[in-house]
Amino acid sequence: MALQISTRQTGEVTILDLRGRATISDGESELLRGRLDDLIASGGKILLNLAELSHVDSSGFSVIVRACVSLRARGGDLRFIRPTGRALLAFNVLHLLDVIPTFDSENEALASFRLKGLIAKP
Repeated sequence: MALQISTRQTGEVTILDLRGRATISDGESELLRGRLDDLIASGGKILLNLAELSHVDSSGFSVIVRACVSLRARGGDLRFIRPTGRALLAFNVLHLLDVIPTFDSENEALASFRLKGLIAKP
């Protein structure tokens, strides 16, 4: 299944629900790159819902890592919700789950953005 991306906004956090495959084969990774680039420009907070992402290849990983680095350089951040299946295995092998906070529920992930903001204040 080709990559499908739906976008939602909850407060300051943009949630991208990913469904299908983030691979180079049919340009799915470029679709994800374009969507993330638009959001990175504002230095926002992005939550990637990976529950229905079935496959990610090296181009998809590259897009996600680049987005995370760019967001953090602009004061934003990136979180994951529920990576599963082959995508979860690949994220584990690459140790991305050690670098990008990952949560089982959307509410937990959204709360983590708020907590980070509260801790950062003097």
